[in-house]
Amino acid sequence: MSEPPLDDPSEEPEADPYRPAALLRTVVAQGTFIAALLFYLGAMYMSTFYAYFHISLSTLDLGFGELVTQSLRLLKLEVLVAAGLIVLVVAAPWARARARTYRGGAHRTAVKAEAVAARLSVPVVVIGVVLLALWSEIQPYGWTAPLLIAVGLLMGQCRDSQGRRPKGLRRKALPVFAAGAFLFWTLTQVTVQTAQRDARARAGRVTDWTGVMILSSHPLALPTGKVKREVLSSGLRHRYRYTGLRLLLERDGRYYVVPLGWDVERDAMYIIQESDAVWIALTPGTQPRLLG
Repeated sequence: MSEPPLDDPSEEPEADPYRPAALLRTVVAQGTFIAALLFYLGAMYMSTFYAYFHISLSTLDLGFGELVTQSLRLLKLEVLVAAGLIVLVVAAPWARARARTYRGGAHRTAVKAEAVAARLSVPVVVIGVVLLALWSEIQPYGWTAPLLIAVGLLMGQCRDSQGRRPKGLRRKALPVFAAGAFLFWTLTQVTVQTAQRDARARAGRVTDWTGVMILSSHPLALPTGKVKREVLSSGLRHRYRYTGLRLLLERDGRYYVVPLGWDVERDAMYIIQESDAVWIALTPGTQPRLLG
């Protein structure tokens, strides 16, 4: 029994993706896209994280590099699993192109794997749609629903057992576009959930934050019931010393501080501007107790 053809005769031969010029173009295009994606994810993460503390991202004036760096906080287990599935699906055409250079078991395995993926595409999409309908029931793993739909749509672009690949607007362009949209939704959901989880964890450990001591030449409107205020000798320029504060964030000389025992839902946050009249020192937060 003869093997099914790998390609339709009417198709034009594909360019070798491993040629230096083609590889360079791919790297540049992918690098630009990845940089833009990291910027978006970093902005989404920071916006959600500080929104938990009622701080607007626009007031922080973060640069491109800072936002891209913050996106690295998303390297969690769920993101790595999602990225691994996406890489496996997207890498299928590259593996097929490499397998064509061989004869025997290598290319037969690639053909069979693609055929299996093509057959399973519809069931995977259906499972994703069912999970989407159960959105509120599967939290905090709701991101798996759009991820499965995207993976299923991408699997549908593999060649079938007859060696045929989807073509045209309805069978190729629209599913690929929809898969990209669902992947984008997946990353957004994971980013928001990760930022909210990190913010809740941060708010629950106020005593571990960096301590703040303020010396001021004039009294400050800080809550005396929670912040310790000391009045030093009159010969000093900075007579008023405040301790018992913790630092959430510092931006351009602005210190976002809270008192010990601070509650994110109930208590106010104080923004102290460093100046000639206000001197700020940073101290360690709660340190772990050494054994022995």
